[in-house]
Amino acid sequence: MNAVVDFVLGFLDTVAGTVFDVAPIVAILVIFQLVVLRQCPPNLRGIVTGFVLVLLGLALFLIGLEQALFPIGETMARQLTEASVGDVSAEAGVAAGVALEVTLEVDWRDYILVYVFAAAIGFAATVAEPPLIAVALKAEQVSGGAIGAWGLRIAVAVGVAVGVSLGCFRIVTGTPLPWYIIAAYVVVIAQTFRASKTIIPLAYDSGGVTTSTVTVPVVAALGLGLAANVPGRSPLIDGFGLIAFASVFPIMSVLGYSMAASWIARRRQAKRSIEDAA
Repeated sequence: MNAVVDFVLGFLDTVAGTVFDVAPIVAILVIFQLVVLRQCPPNLRGIVTGFVLVLLGLALFLIGLEQALFPIGETMARQLTEASVGDVSAEAGVAAGVALEVTLEVDWRDYILVYVFAAAIGFAATVAEPPLIAVALKAEQVSGGAIGAWGLRIAVAVGVAVGVSLGCFRIVTGTPLPWYIIAAYVVVIAQTFRASKTIIPLAYDSGGVTTSTVTVPVVAALGLGLAANVPGRSPLIDGFGLIAFASVFPIMSVLGYSMAASWIARRRQAKRSIEDAA
């Protein structure tokens, strides 16, 4: 009974916080509708019902993050770390007035299982990302089928998988985050000058839509859990940054996918031309 009461109280508190967060959006819409447009919005009952459902959905989603996704991500990161290198602990004691210090050295090769898991969870979370599905379907519709929805989703998911895995490598090694991001965007800029103009806007948008409701909580929990269990790493300093990898690497993968597809199409066309000439 106490657990039910605690859940209800926590849910109501989350709903109140969600109402406070959504209030500025509602206020702006109401002001523009009544003051600027001076019209009553059509289907007012449906709009109000939709807002109520949004509030309830956001509240349940936030509770799910706190009670499910974040704990699962942190627990799996800890278990994978222990499975890779064992449960390593450092104890400092004083015996006969002499301090005993134990220095832990981290070898990135001991965490191969963590990198594989990070790539797998990044790929799976991205494929299931609702905003990415919506953008991929719209891209297929607008392009008349030239851009396949599944092809775009797989390309983005591969980029996220590589980025999250590389981000976990950065956490384990403790190397500076800015160098990775600078190098990644240098590659993106170089690809931008080489890729087709029709795919560039979609590629850049793909880096944004993939970091949404499914990917962000899972990736953030993984990074924090990994940083908390790798000796010498700080969750505050090293635990964050995986989302940046999950944003930039899909741009690289989509641009690369477009360039590879264009190259294959040119090869096929050249082959047909040679066959026709023969």
